[in-house]
Amino acid sequence: MTASHPKPARPRAELTVLAVLAVLAASAWAAWLGWDQHRDVHPDGSETGPYETWQVLGLVLTLLAPVCWAAARDHVRAAVLGTTAGLTAAAFYDWSDDASGLFVVGVGLVMVGGLAATGVTSAVVSGVASGARR
Repeated sequence: MTASHPKPARPRAELTVLAVLAVLAASAWAAWLGWDQHRDVHPDGSETGPYETWQVLGLVLTLLAPVCWAAARDHVRAAVLGTTAGLTAAAFYDWSDDASGLFVVGVGLVMVGGLAATGVTSAVVSGVASGARR
């Protein structure tokens, strides 16, 4: 008698969701943040930017719906890894022209923040969705 090994649940669907979320995250970065490349100089000489608060909030809210959709359908890994990969790649591309090399620190922070935010969001949504299914 041959022992049966459980197969991973829907690996093709998981990879599809991961790829779609990665492309969506990179596209959302380009739409919300990619066009704004200048820093604002204030009268006292201080600089801010290049992004405004509304741009970052727009990016977060744009990605919230697809992350929640994927997590509610048990694609938690795809929601976390796809979104984080897309944001990290977009940040790397957007900031890689920095001659100081410090952009790598920023890209690392985007990656860690993306993992943390999508991980917590996905865990909460998945928990609520699985509780509702019971």
